[in-house]
Amino acid sequence: MNPTGKADFAATRWSLVLSAHAGDPEAAGQALEELCGTYWYPLYAFVRRQGRDADEARDLTQSFFARLIEKRWLAAAAPEKGRFRTFLLTALSHFLANEWIRERRLKRGGGHQFVALDAATAEERYRLEPADTATPEVLFERRWALTVLENAFAALESESRASGRQALFNALRPHLAGDPDADAFAATAPSLGMSEGALKVAAHRLRRRYGELVRAEIGRTVDDGPAAGDVELQHLREVLRG
Repeated sequence: MNPTGKADFAATRWSLVLSAHAGDPEAAGQALEELCGTYWYPLYAFVRRQGRDADEARDLTQSFFARLIEKRWLAAAAPEKGRFRTFLLTALSHFLANEWIRERRLKRGGGHQFVALDAATAEERYRLEPADTATPEVLFERRWALTVLENAFAALESESRASGRQALFNALRPHLAGDPDADAFAATAPSLGMSEGALKVAAHRLRRRYGELVRAEIGRTVDDGPAAGDVELQHLREVLRG
């Protein structure tokens, strides 16, 4: 994060995707780790919705990322071809249709894991998914949107902790997604040694920072320019409204 407090929006766009298949192994590995951290669970949940059990879904998701690297499929990803997650989902669908049997036990690449999948956490999260008759593709979009919010929220908490404002963050956590009721600030402010007005200002700043971090998360895989980020942000809102 840059010292101005603004989200690092431009630096994490398609350059992140492109560096994932560049010649520098260290840069590629770091970029892939960051990308996979956002997309592994939506892809895992998509595989589970295809009728695979937990073990198969874990192995298939791992194998997909391995093949993504091995075959340099990321070289085919480009901003003008559409959303990066659409590219990933299309590639995964082809992978599941054509290659899952011989990839299912992650024999390629010497059995190395290319992304750290926490099987227990994945299944715990998946069990909490609501029963839904929507298509796996629609649910993938919804899970992507929620993952964006979760990642931004985690980044906000990390920033608050690093700046010694964890207690303030904990107190305002329930109010970040919307306006609290009229009595919430008055009841909370004394425990933080703040006036009601000061707490309202702090909440406004924290909500604004949360919005910046959501935009930064969205900006990882959209093309240059704020207009593209605005379109993706609107799409995220529509997905969440469902």
